[in-house]
Amino acid sequence: MKKYLVIVLLFATTFCFAQASQDAATLHETAKTFMRQGDYENAVLVLTRALQIRPTDMQISKDLLFTYYLKRDFAKAMELGKPLIERPDADVQSFQMLGLVFKALAEDKEAEKLYKRGIIKFPNEGVLYSEYGGLIAAREPANALSLWQKGIEVDPNHSGNYYFAAKQYAESANIVWSILYAEMFLNMESFTERSTDMKNLLLEQYKKFFISGNAIPLTTATVDTKKKRGKSKVPPVQFTSAVAETLNKQQSQISLGITPESLTVIRTRFILDWYDKYGDKFPFRLFDHQKQLLQEGMFEAYNYWMFGPAANLKTYQTWQQYHQQDLNTFLGFIRGRVFKVPEGQQYRAM
Repeated sequence: MKKYLVIVLLFATTFCFAQASQDAATLHETAKTFMRQGDYENAVLVLTRALQIRPTDMQISKDLLFTYYLKRDFAKAMELGKPLIERPDADVQSFQMLGLVFKALAEDKEAEKLYKRGIIKFPNEGVLYSEYGGLIAAREPANALSLWQKGIEVDPNHSGNYYFAAKQYAESANIVWSILYAEMFLNMESFTERSTDMKNLLLEQYKKFFISGNAIPLTTATVDTKKKRGKSKVPPVQFTSAVAETLNKQQSQISLGITPESLTVIRTRFILDWYDKYGDKFPFRLFDHQKQLLQEGMFEAYNYWMFGPAANLKTYQTWQQYHQQDLNTFLGFIRGRVFKVPEGQQYRAM
């Protein structure tokens, strides 16, 4: 009889725990629906109840923290966020979210301490370098650029570091790296508000390159291909010089201006010349991507998608009317794949 009673109690306890977990999961999903609808008050109510049922659930805690942040209740968000980063299972999102709260409160010193601590704990998470760099960019642009560059080195497929580095290189007249990073960003983050900003920057940087006539920056660039190819580092500047030299060959194509049409020709010839002379020496994912689009007949659509709206919206819309199928094919292609930079192709400009 006692054995039977123990079994019943165990079953009841297990059932109650499973029921509570199910209820918490249901509440969590309901709260996420409220969050998507912008109903943050209801999201807080439901998430709070879910957390009462599962008080150690990290994801529920993070969603509650973020909801407080979205509703601008920064005091509550901080109250919840500080204990989160002390937990053994604290993840990079915990640090990222608390960092957003500190920045919203203009607690820059606290935010900087947080990012430094987060980078020690998660040295290969690009988002922390991106946001730390953004925090100090106004007062320490050189250090911010070093952070973004380090973020690209350790996490080459996080888009944010390319975005900020491209803008900083544009401001410092390092046109080649601004062009390269802007386009890499656009292939990682193709359909956001930031991508519109980057398309405008990319077009302007191409104009500046050809206006300057010789846009080789006075900084160094090295490539480390040892991981994949067993090669040692090449001397400074060679990669950057090779890109500028190859692009400079196309000066004759700009007599009618820098337009999506002329850029398609310029960039087509660039790829042909690059792989004729430098492709084996300097493997680079962006150029491989351009070569693939050229071989598959999508390069014109790619260039119009990238430069058309920034150059002249009406002209782009006219082109689109006559090339809708080409554009659809290209858009389907980029939506169906992920642009990833492999290890061993980490060129650095410091």
